[in-house]
Amino acid sequence: MTRSRARDLNVCGVTAAIAVIDGKWKTILLWLLESAPRRPGELVRRLPGLTEKVLTQTLREMEADGLVHREVHDGRPLKTVYSLTDFGRELSEALAPLSDWGHRRLEKLARETPARETPAGEAQPEPLPVS
Repeated sequence: MTRSRARDLNVCGVTAAIAVIDGKWKTILLWLLESAPRRPGELVRRLPGLTEKVLTQTLREMEADGLVHREVHDGRPLKTVYSLTDFGRELSEALAPLSDWGHRRLEKLARETPARETPAGEAQPEPLPVS
């Protein structure tokens, strides 16, 4: 889905909402920022695989969509903190039932699929955070 769909007045509401959260990192960033304002370095540390460049690009898109607030504090070095706006918090609350449905679906799949054995010495993947 393209970014232009997020501002297209001629699409259904679900399409407009999905356009705003589309992407690998946006929903997890919403989840992390829901609990507390965070600095970019903390976000990168908490999300292995997320580069500073992609984080900056994603946060800028979320700021342009009115979901996050960027606050820069004077001083050396400059301190930047990101937090959810009221609009971003509203979106996060709207996604909660969808998150619940997703967890129920995963539980259903786990019950229906036999447990996969992991070869000795192979690490299990980290579970995703629960929102």
